[in-house]
Amino acid sequence: MSRLSPKVKRGAASLAIAFGIVLVFAGLASSVTGKAAQKLPPEIENITPVRTATQVQSQEKIQVDLIVGYTGKLIVNGIELPTVSLDSLAAAAPGREVDLPPAVIFEPGNDTLTFTPTTGALIEKFATGVNTVSVVYWKITEGPKFAKPTFTWQFDVV
Repeated sequence: MSRLSPKVKRGAASLAIAFGIVLVFAGLASSVTGKAAQKLPPEIENITPVRTATQVQSQEKIQVDLIVGYTGKLIVNGIELPTVSLDSLAAAAPGREVDLPPAVIFEPGNDTLTFTPTTGALIEKFATGVNTVSVVYWKITEGPKFAKPTFTWQFDVV
C-alpha cells in the first residue's frame, strides 16, 4: 500500500476546505429571504404573521405595512373588518392612553393596518387551523375606487 506524502494530504485538505467555502458563499448568494421570500407586491413592505406561519396564537396581531401614501382594508376569513384611522380618534388627555375601537387601525404616520382580535370585534379570536387574510390597498390620494388587486395569505393557529 502506498502512502501519500504530507504535502499531498495538506493540498487535498486545502482544496476540500476551499471548495466548502465556495459552496457556502454560493448558497448565501442564491438564498431568498425577506420580502422576496414572502412574494409581496411592491406596495406591501411587510406582513405579520408571515405567510404560512405555523403555531400562531388565537389572538395574534395582524399587521400590514404598506409603502408611503397607501391605505387599505383587511378581510379575515371572509369577514371585511371596519377600518378606523388613528387621525380620526379623539386625542387622549395627557398621561392617558387612547381607547382603540375593536377594528382595524390605520396609522397614517407608519402606513400600517393593524388588527388584534379582541372582545367586541367582529373576530374575537382566530379559529384553530388555517386562517386567511386578504388586504385590499390603494393610494390615499385616489381612494378605494382605485384599489389594487387583493393580496392574500394564510397562517396556522394552534
